[in-house]
Amino acid sequence: MSDQREVETVERLIAAPPEAIFALLIDPNRHQDIDGSGSVGNAKGDAKPLALGSTFGMSMRMGLPYSMVNTVIEYEENRRVAWQTRGPTRIGAHVGGRIWRYELEPLDGGTLVRESWDITSESAFTKPLVRKGASKTRENMAETLARIDELVTS
Repeated sequence: MSDQREVETVERLIAAPPEAIFALLIDPNRHQDIDGSGSVGNAKGDAKPLALGSTFGMSMRMGLPYSMVNTVIEYEENRRVAWQTRGPTRIGAHVGGRIWRYELEPLDGGTLVRESWDITSESAFTKPLVRKGASKTRENMAETLARIDELVTS
């Protein structure tokens, strides 16, 4: 974690193969199921499995409803997936920019899953406000990994 709290990371060893975890992560229709923050709603439109460069919309709610458009910026099958969030409008394109990244490392006994929240590319307008939520974001990410664990091991 940097001094300015621009990257937060949590990890968890999950007793499942990386393929099972990755399949869950690349399905936008399942993001509501794994979200530990309670802010992720349904995927918008015809949400297909993610691939490098794909975009997908999500209904969100944090007090009030809003939408985000995500672009997959990193993709290595069964090892890593990351997407960057932006607002859906011309103005919204200048809001957001945070990156959600999942890295999977096969180990004896399962897969080490590392989730990162990276705001190094967050818009200057929203970065100070977003940075204030870093500790809550870490809690929410830990809950997300717990949900992933439950879904792939039950």
